[in-house]
Amino acid sequence: MYDQPRPNQAPPAMTFDRMLERVRYEGAYPTAERAEEAVRAVLAALGRQVTGDERVDLAQALPVEAALALTAQIPDIEQLTGWGFVKDLAARTGTTPAIARWDTGAVLAVVARLAGPDLLARILNRLPDGYALLFGQAQLRRPEPAAA
Repeated sequence: MYDQPRPNQAPPAMTFDRMLERVRYEGAYPTAERAEEAVRAVLAALGRQVTGDERVDLAQALPVEAALALTAQIPDIEQLTGWGFVKDLAARTGTTPAIARWDTGAVLAVVARLAGPDLLARILNRLPDGYALLFGQAQLRRPEPAAA
């Protein structure tokens, strides 16, 4: 798995400053500093949930500063649901769940655009229920395994 070289991908089309501008717009934050706080907190939380090739590919799709915030975290052993993700972010940042949900939506809307539909679908497939809405996507039910 690790011995296969990855093809060199083009650097992200968005700079970190441009990403902060987009997040500031999405979240209607009063300052770029507030947008950066949200970006770093949400990406750190996401870095505790996303694993494997999806984590590597997402890091490659992000600006370097954002990728470092994502990959600086060690993935948790147990994945959280979407609501658990928001509650955990609120606890870690000392905010309310409503503010954590707002921050999550603003940041992950931009991350979804940077990731693109194929990578986003792979990420959502690996995460528990509830994350699609956080990324601004429709939450589709996963098919139940057929009983034998």
